[in-house]
Amino acid sequence: MNIFPKLKLPKAKDKFSIGLDIGTQSIKCVKLKTNNSVELVSFGLEEGQLDPTEVLKKIKYAQDADLVNISFCGPATVIRYVHFLRMNKTEFRQALKFEAQKYIPFSLNEVNLDAEILKSDLPENKMLVLIAAIKKELVQQRFRNLENAALRPKIIDIDSLALINSFNFNYPKVVVPENKSICLLNIGATISNVNILDDGIPRLSRDIHSGGANFTKKLMDIFEIDFKAAEELKINSAQDKADKVRAGVESVLTNLATEIRTSFDYYESQNTSSVTKIFLSGGASKIGGLTEMLSASLGIPVESWDPFKQIKISDEIDMQKLNNFSGQFNIAVGLALR
Repeated sequence: MNIFPKLKLPKAKDKFSIGLDIGTQSIKCVKLKTNNSVELVSFGLEEGQLDPTEVLKKIKYAQDADLVNISFCGPATVIRYVHFLRMNKTEFRQALKFEAQKYIPFSLNEVNLDAEILKSDLPENKMLVLIAAIKKELVQQRFRNLENAALRPKIIDIDSLALINSFNFNYPKVVVPENKSICLLNIGATISNVNILDDGIPRLSRDIHSGGANFTKKLMDIFEIDFKAAEELKINSAQDKADKVRAGVESVLTNLATEIRTSFDYYESQNTSSVTKIFLSGGASKIGGLTEMLSASLGIPVESWDPFKQIKISDEIDMQKLNNFSGQFNIAVGLALR
């Protein structure tokens, strides 16, 4: 006979993680609940970067945010994939600063540096190492922006690595033929990230200084319209303008595709595998016909991917609004998953 009443244990406190993708034209925020499973509980996208402090304050109160994970991209960041002689983790940490200086175009005193062993069983007693660095000046400037909005940084990352993290979580079993690799292409407003993965392990990351703003500028010139009208036309072009929009997009895309092909050629010259498919994300991925044009230009399949594929969506989420921003939260999700 059970003579004791059931004890009511205190409910475990919910754990939340916030990823903040601070781009040149917008700030994307994803809030995940990470108790036993991963659940999207809130998101936000705020346009405009004239005063990031005001936008960050708005996000802070909308998301009840305190600690946030952030990332960086562009010329003040470095990612290198290099071979070290095989060693244990203690030896690796001791050797890192000496070895890293060979691959980083800045003084080590100027950067925040980190590294990770990706594969420790390569031939000739070698291992594959990822070295990442961000200039301290850029980090400190971003920290000041956060501090002015009463936010605190928890983790700092690089856009490409956050993107890879997001993809590998949501697509853990991408099947590709032997000696084939895939590319994650994120087309942001001013920078596009190219990342080549071999069996889920990154092997090349590169930032290309071309993005959605280049497409917008081209349409502004063609149609003699302002930025906002060109942005709208880029995504939703009327039937009578569709051909001119497509021609404008294709002319910019040719330059971007050339840079992507250069990255592929370099990768294939250094490895035995070739790129067989592109997974596309970023705000510019919504441009009508872009997927098909990019595929035709590079001669390989291109498809968009869902950063919430393996993530539970809260009943409170406005699905129509979330779908309207498809392709823009891939980096923010990777940050929140940290």
